[in-house]
Amino acid sequence: MTTVRKEGKDTIIFVTKEDHAAPSSAELVEEDPNDPYEERGLILPSGEINWNCPCLGGMASGPCGTEFKDAFSCFHYSKEEVKGSECMDQFRSMQECMQRFPELYPQEDDKVQQEKSETHEASQSSETAEMSGTNSAPAEDSNTTQSNTETSEES
Repeated sequence: MTTVRKEGKDTIIFVTKEDHAAPSSAELVEEDPNDPYEERGLILPSGEINWNCPCLGGMASGPCGTEFKDAFSCFHYSKEEVKGSECMDQFRSMQECMQRFPELYPQEDDKVQQEKSETHEASQSSETAEMSGTNSAPAEDSNTTQSNTETSEES
């Protein structure tokens, strides 16, 4: 016999082995093809853009959402020989908006600069560690390392 218990917002259902042995009587509901909240990918069956698609990563709803929608729509519906070639103004407007919010839309150059500075800091700290270790190493070991490095650079 099935037992149901409510605990706050949760409903706990206990079932017996016999309950699981019987075939399910659940009826599946036919999906509504016009449901705007149903995830269907980027392009809906009607050919329209699904702005709720998680594949857009929230771009359609951020502070530059309008500019993004304008640019993306222009590109999607473009009939030009070079698709989207008439959309330069919309993409420029979107880019200018994104540059006003660098904390939300970091530029690729900013990412590269940050990675370079992190790599540079890491290499400086490892060089410092090596230098402190090199001072205690015999002189011929450091010369051997240097000549090997020079040889590998020439290759």
